[in-house]
Amino acid sequence: VQLQASGGGQVQAGGSLRLSCQASGRRFSQYPTAWFRQAPQMEREFVASTSWNGNTIYADSVKGRFTISRDNAENSVYLQMNNLRPDDSAVYYCAARTWTGRPDNDVKSYNNWGRGTLVTVSS
Repeated sequence: VQLQASGGGQVQAGGSLRLSCQASGRRFSQYPTAWFRQAPQMEREFVASTSWNGNTIYADSVKGRFTISRDNAENSVYLQMNNLRPDDSAVYYCAARTWTGRPDNDVKSYNNWGRGTLVTVSS
């Protein structure tokens, strides 16, 4: 599975951005998919995930502000980010896993990664 993230940019605190992740592969709709982010000098951290049937999980820091969704017909996953804060600034990565039986919120669970897209939130 090849993944390509887009939609990052610079926004003021309180603003919104929508990230997109375009995937290749006929079986993409079967794979759990997630967004992670990594700020400078920080470890990559979980943001949100969606299963093949749309069940979602969110990190506590983004609950109520971010929404993950997927369009299997378009082989795409999205991350709508509202009420952005400066500490949301990071490179955002989309990931998919073809393995089963692993936690959705663990970076080690995912074996397919796209190139990141940079989000910068100014105060």
